[in-house]
Amino acid sequence: MRELIKMVVVLTVLTAASGGLLAGVRDATKEKIELQVLNFVQGPVLKQMFTKASNDMIADRFTLQDGKEAIVLFPVAVDGKVRYVAFNSSGKGGFGGDVGLMVGVDIESGKIISAGVTTHSETPGIGSRAKTEPDLVGRFVGLAANQEFKVKGDGGQIDAISGATVTSRGVCNAATSAGQRYGRLETEIKNKTGNL
Repeated sequence: MRELIKMVVVLTVLTAASGGLLAGVRDATKEKIELQVLNFVQGPVLKQMFTKASNDMIADRFTLQDGKEAIVLFPVAVDGKVRYVAFNSSGKGGFGGDVGLMVGVDIESGKIISAGVTTHSETPGIGSRAKTEPDLVGRFVGLAANQEFKVKGDGGQIDAISGATVTSRGVCNAATSAGQRYGRLETEIKNKTGNL
């Protein structure tokens, strides 16, 4: 009995120490990981989306709270005036998992001005074309952000990529989620970007 208690105590101490160590490593690397995502995942997509931006979108980013989630927003200035805001969204329903989508919205009109896939786990050469070929995300440009997006085969307004309908659905879900988020944060975004 004494050996059993000793073993339980040792395992408990080792588990607690391992958990504490992992939490410490996570906390110590969190900021560096976020910076790497900004510089190597979201930053290049932002630059492709807004080639005429006159500000440093990453340096000017700000955070707003959407429920329990902190959302990073990237103001986009043209000729010194903030006209658009971009933020990342995620859509379920992709073939390999969630599809990450950066969506740019015209602050004045509420219309999507640009979009770009940031992350995905789709099949190379098929679903991955959502990121490499701008045709799909280009179909959202000029549409009001606050609507539900669906592929035409599901009764919606977006032409799916040929052979990658499932991935297209994931992108539509991400765009829908982005529009809903913009609707919830629109007033705060206008207040914040008016003061930048």
